[in-house]
Amino acid sequence: MQIRVLAILAFALLLAFSTNSLASHAQANDSHAADTAYIHQAESDWAESVVTNDVGVLDRILADDFVGVDIDGSHYSKVDAIRDYRTKPSEFVSNHLDNVVTRFYGDAAVAQGSESWKKKDGTPGKFVWTDTWIRRGGKWQVVAAEDLLPSNATKP
Repeated sequence: MQIRVLAILAFALLLAFSTNSLASHAQANDSHAADTAYIHQAESDWAESVVTNDVGVLDRILADDFVGVDIDGSHYSKVDAIRDYRTKPSEFVSNHLDNVVTRFYGDAAVAQGSESWKKKDGTPGKFVWTDTWIRRGGKWQVVAAEDLLPSNATKP
């Protein structure tokens, strides 16, 4: 009889721990769902801002210590990107996010995707990119980015 009671008690404890573990896993997935939605929207906003030179987008999503690698291999900072938006007219009439896949590593995330664009002279093209996001103080920001042109894409 005692063995049976111990077996039932052990089963109840196992069930309790399993339920708690599943609840924690579900909460983590819910958290990533919200984070994924935010990052995907921010990536879309950044793509669209290439047309409008909306400095507010860069200021919101780029970390102060951001470093990007442009398609020509040159490095640029958040300050450089904002300066270019303020001083250089956009060459683009459209730039839209095609896709993005985001993977999470604690308070870091890697987003990889592509964009399709069209220049004011009618030339179409595509960017592919990788952005590294960090969550600091509850806020997701890009700390590193690299943009590439696929071999079949037109240079901007």
